[in-house]
Amino acid sequence: MTDARLVVGPFNRVEGDLEVHLDVTDGAVASARVNAPLFRGFERMLEGRDPRDALTITPRICGICSISQSAAAARALGAAQGLDPTPQGARVAALIHAVENTCDHLTHFYLFFMPDFARPVYSARPWHGQVAERFTAMQGSGARNALTARAKLMHILGLLAGKWPHTLAIQPGGVTRRPSAAERVRIRSDLRGFRRFLERDLFGAPVEDFVALASQDAAMDWGHGDAGLFLRLAADLDLAALGRGGGRYLSFGAYPMADGPAFAPGLWQNGKLRAPDTDAILEDVSHAWMLGASAHPSQGVTEPDLDMRDTAYSWCKAPRMGGRPLECGALARQVIDGHPLARDLAAQGGGVLARVAARLLEIARTQLLMEELAQGIDPEARFMQRADLPRDGQGVGLVEAARGALGHWLRIEDGHIKSYQIIAPTTWNFSPRDAAGTPGPLEAALVGAPVAPGEDTPIAVQHIVRSFDPCMVCTVH
Repeated sequence: MTDARLVVGPFNRVEGDLEVHLDVTDGAVASARVNAPLFRGFERMLEGRDPRDALTITPRICGICSISQSAAAARALGAAQGLDPTPQGARVAALIHAVENTCDHLTHFYLFFMPDFARPVYSARPWHGQVAERFTAMQGSGARNALTARAKLMHILGLLAGKWPHTLAIQPGGVTRRPSAAERVRIRSDLRGFRRFLERDLFGAPVEDFVALASQDAAMDWGHGDAGLFLRLAADLDLAALGRGGGRYLSFGAYPMADGPAFAPGLWQNGKLRAPDTDAILEDVSHAWMLGASAHPSQGVTEPDLDMRDTAYSWCKAPRMGGRPLECGALARQVIDGHPLARDLAAQGGGVLARVAARLLEIARTQLLMEELAQGIDPEARFMQRADLPRDGQGVGLVEAARGALGHWLRIEDGHIKSYQIIAPTTWNFSPRDAAGTPGPLEAALVGAPVAPGEDTPIAVQHIVRSFDPCMVCTVH
């Protein structure tokens, strides 16, 4: 029997609107329904336009992951043209994208996730004073230092992308900006400065030492920096058991380059890795305020149901691969890429601890990657090539945003965009139920979350929601 029904939202520190409906029984969440209440219609805006307009319009879906949208659009348009970026163009595009994703992870940890633990509800915990000093919103010293380091890292975007957000630097055939030898030196200097912040504040030790962690137990013994403070409170609150996932992970592969992506693509299910079958993706609309039939995104339509039928409860479609919901994000990427710490975190339940620790791991690994990418820039090489637009064609752009798998499906007819469909990471993670009644990843992870007497916005629910780092404006574009 349901003891109570709660409607939680809107959530602060979330990009866009989010509403969660909870059925509570015996002090715990018995079921959840996640609503993305904002329909924006970018897919509709693109119809009938010149295909190149996607490079300008899709980055404006979001102000914090716009480069991810730009990279996906460029890949989709390039596939329709039969055009690959030059090797050096792909390298610089990967560096631009890696900077944005790293900044997203840093912002999530310092500004979105950790401030919840500075709340008075945790005042009796032995770590609370230190967390409050480092992470209290608008006051914490950790947040101030992180924002300074983030701003300096973004100097690289000024050099390579011209501006952020909404750059046009990434194109189907490469990048528009040829960095000089002097600029390569500047980029490497900016990366050294960011490493100093990581090793002084976030990790409190060499980046390589954090990357070398091979198990959850080893991570829980990490006693350095703000990462160590998080792992200490995570052990005290048993965040490993909170918001456990389904163990099914998807990655399209991060930072594609001439010799393959830096982080491998794959589908992880039942402890086994295989190639993702993108032909098996279906956008289920049974519980979405959308008209039309469930379909593969290459054949899908975005037709809002203005009557908002009672059987639906979200503007978000429910993407499934092979009929199964999949979780995406840093944990998924690192599990699929084979890092032993991520694999063990997933094996231990893949809960709140796992998702946040995987972001920290990815920050460390991406720092090493960015240093390698910058070192390999050849100012004398070719950074761009061009090709004509087809009158008719189609293309797919699959990339990894900070929050996970992002796909753009483009169809061109008569020289104009006939169809443009997007599945964003939060569309995967925050999807509603499908026709079989199977909940999306967040809906499933919320089941069992404790709800204390008198809580109208349960703190445990907030931790689980934030562990996925939702970007709701991308969810329904």
